[in-house]
Amino acid sequence: MILSTHWGEIAALLTALFWTVTALSFEVASRQVGSLSVNIIRLFFAFWWLLIYNWIAKGSALPTDASTHNWIWLGLSGLVGFVFGDYFLFKSYPILSSRVSMLIMTTVPPITAITGWIFLGETLSLLHILGMVLTVGGISLSILGRTSGEKGVKLNYPIKGVLYALGGAVGQSIGLIISKYGMQGYDAFSSTQIRIIFGLAGFIILIAIMGRYREVGSALQSKKGMSRIMLGSVFGPFLGVSFSLIAVKYASTGVASTLMAVVPIMIIAPSVFILHHKVTLREVIGAIVSVSGVVLFFI
Repeated sequence: MILSTHWGEIAALLTALFWTVTALSFEVASRQVGSLSVNIIRLFFAFWWLLIYNWIAKGSALPTDASTHNWIWLGLSGLVGFVFGDYFLFKSYPILSSRVSMLIMTTVPPITAITGWIFLGETLSLLHILGMVLTVGGISLSILGRTSGEKGVKLNYPIKGVLYALGGAVGQSIGLIISKYGMQGYDAFSSTQIRIIFGLAGFIILIAIMGRYREVGSALQSKKGMSRIMLGSVFGPFLGVSFSLIAVKYASTGVASTLMAVVPIMIIAPSVFILHHKVTLREVIGAIVSVSGVVLFFI
């Protein structure tokens, strides 16, 4: 019964899992070849994954059955979400690390919920609001810590990295809202393909304006960078973004974005093994609080 009535919430949790993998992959790749190169190359890979998938699943490699409404609004969401949002998010990775950037991305749920309330007329129950507060609070508790010798919690990170991550949060929030309006029942994977087409076009224009062709060319020669981009492109713009659209299709954008915001909890364990971070008791407690908040969405 839960599976049949909570497709949106389940898709949102899977999205969080996929984005955990992609955040770690793209952090390493961004340090190796630069955030701009990672952005355009991963979209190129994702476009071909979707091309193959849609050809097998629908018999049509390209979204030729999309309406004008789909093309306009999903294209706009691709520019906002990919070009604006992800460009700044990826720039924050080398400065803050993917773990800290994901903490700041917990501002997505309130931004998305407010935007959904204003533009889509969506409502949230008191239980959902409580779940949102617990989830976001648990994530914050897991990542933030006390500075030695000081009372209270203090965030000590470079302001440039924080602003980059906040830009990513704003882009993702607005991109989700525009995507939901643009889909109108259209297939999630084809919708993602439209978004990626416009995202690629946007980055091509951006690279041309910035004159960064050589940087992208050098990135293509980096074996470590390309392997991480390849992995991240499967779990990010292919599976992750597609499932995020499924999430907002079957659940309110506020609920979906809150569940997708548990990435900082999921990223703790792989960070220990891959990045050799230490897990504190505060982080464990925060994870429990966050999971409690997620459970409220299924009651």
